[in-house]
Amino acid sequence: MSRTTLTAAFVNAMLRPAFKGRKRPLETWQRTVASVEKSTGWSTAGDEDFAADLGFHLRCLADERQLTPLGWQSAIEDAKARLENRLRVRQRLIEHPEIADEKIVAPVFVVGLPRTATTLAHKILAASDAHRGPLMWEMMHTDLPQHRAEADKTIRTIENGTRMMVRFSPSWEVIHPMRVHSPEESMLILPHGTYHLILRAAMPEYRRWLSERDCTADYLYLKRTLQVLQHGREPKRWTLKYPAHLNDLDVIKKVFPDATFVWTHRDPTTVMGSVCSLMETSWSLYQRRPDLEEIGQVALTLLVESIERGRQSRLTLPSESIVDVPYHRLSSDPVNEVPKLYKAIGAEWTHKDAGNLENVLARPQRDRRHEYSLSRYGLSMHEVEDAFGDYTRLCGTLNSR
Repeated sequence: MSRTTLTAAFVNAMLRPAFKGRKRPLETWQRTVASVEKSTGWSTAGDEDFAADLGFHLRCLADERQLTPLGWQSAIEDAKARLENRLRVRQRLIEHPEIADEKIVAPVFVVGLPRTATTLAHKILAASDAHRGPLMWEMMHTDLPQHRAEADKTIRTIENGTRMMVRFSPSWEVIHPMRVHSPEESMLILPHGTYHLILRAAMPEYRRWLSERDCTADYLYLKRTLQVLQHGREPKRWTLKYPAHLNDLDVIKKVFPDATFVWTHRDPTTVMGSVCSLMETSWSLYQRRPDLEEIGQVALTLLVESIERGRQSRLTLPSESIVDVPYHRLSSDPVNEVPKLYKAIGAEWTHKDAGNLENVLARPQRDRRHEYSLSRYGLSMHEVEDAFGDYTRLCGTLNSR
């Protein structure tokens, strides 16, 4: 069964002339940067490294032999939007230097392997009146409070983009439904991360670069975006979510010293098939014929590395800054487990929060329709268990308490 629609095939054909830019990716990106400067009136001077790193990612993607015209154009547009947002954030700080005085107090970062209820935990926490999760549209167009008409126009543009992606690949509505007015993953702000590998292609050169890169600047940028979003609005406790924050716990703690991490745990053998299926769906937009076994190996390597880095960083962090949340306990008994989670992060559980929990849980559960076997991706249960070592047993212990 195809992961993409005839609409995607049609768009690929229409974009074929523009696909020539893939042969000269850095020149194509330089022209894109120039167009951003011209359309916004903002210079990239001072943000040359930010722009150059986005260009490097595009060059690595351009090296992928199976790359589609739609995949290439999507990556260009994404990089362009990220650069525009970066310049907008910087411009607001220039216009209102007092933004830098905004205090981001005790933020909560929800981390863990994908498909381990990180989304559920995030939505439950963000639903509290005392908390705030950055909305999808806010992260894609970070700004101070806007006039209603201007904000609505921005939201419609972003919403049209998400609808188009579902038209290209309807499976996304099952795998990870996205709503512009809902809290989303902070990878929408972070310019780099393993999400580029999960969603697009293996890109071995980019992956090596990523593994050696100091990502402190990315999290300082994340902090600035939160300061902009908070300025002129009622301060609330920020709740953020992105599974691969697990790779950066030490850096996050350096930038946000009073951060708390909510780490969800689930037996990795039960999530790998679903993660691989997600990758197959996304890679199918970027590649003509994704290699299923390559997907399996990339997914396994990235997730094992994420767990190892998270556990290593954990050794240096205060124990009270990490709250472990067993997947099965949270998903099977949220009415009792969620108040415990609130208490563990130092938040007050109210009657209104109990009502919010009912609303969150009332959302249709679609994950069960998105399960695939490991063998489809060249993996076996034994291989996954062996790769994760004692973490699998740890998950079993946490979930059985």
